[in-house]
Amino acid sequence: MRRLVLLRHGRTEWNDTGRAQGHADVPLDEVGEAQAKAVAPVLAALRPVAVWSSDLARAAATAAVVAAEAGLEPVLDPRLREYDVGRNRVGLTDEQYAGAHPDEHAALLAGDIAAIPGRETRADVVARLLPALTSYADGLGEGETGIVVSHGAALRTAVPAFLGWGDDAGDGLGVLANCGWVELTHSASAWTGGAVRWRLTAWNRVVA
Repeated sequence: MRRLVLLRHGRTEWNDTGRAQGHADVPLDEVGEAQAKAVAPVLAALRPVAVWSSDLARAAATAAVVAAEAGLEPVLDPRLREYDVGRNRVGLTDEQYAGAHPDEHAALLAGDIAAIPGRETRADVVARLLPALTSYADGLGEGETGIVVSHGAALRTAVPAFLGWGDDAGDGLGVLANCGWVELTHSASAWTGGAVRWRLTAWNRVVA
């Protein structure tokens, strides 16, 4: 069995206040630092062979704690970044965005992403993350585990794409908690006649 563990970064002050982050380099707050320290020994116990991370500060800081606990150095990969939410959305709550940029907010609600300057589409994010996840998965040997530290919305988009689900399958997945993680395993299943493939085995696990 091969295993990929996909971890959302710890909390930031912007998470706490509902401000959109996108590609902004927002650091972990004290709660986020504590979350990273709490999850690190749990994931290190899986004996990962590698830790890959988004290069944004909140993910990189989380990855550094996890990797240090496992005796590894994190590899930063900008392909693992969160959605770019567009220059006018960064740093604003949804209410603030609606007030300051009502046309863009209406386009967002209507799913008209092309009308929002600088905002990435689902296809854009899949085009970044799917090759990254595939390369990590292909590099794992039998019995090995790799850890990926990324972002909530990006992972909800990338996981269904990686598993070959429908384009909107991520809409049926719950929001990942800060330092919540996903487990994907590559193994056989009696339910599918022994076929070997990647499967979702856990979604939004958190430290108790």
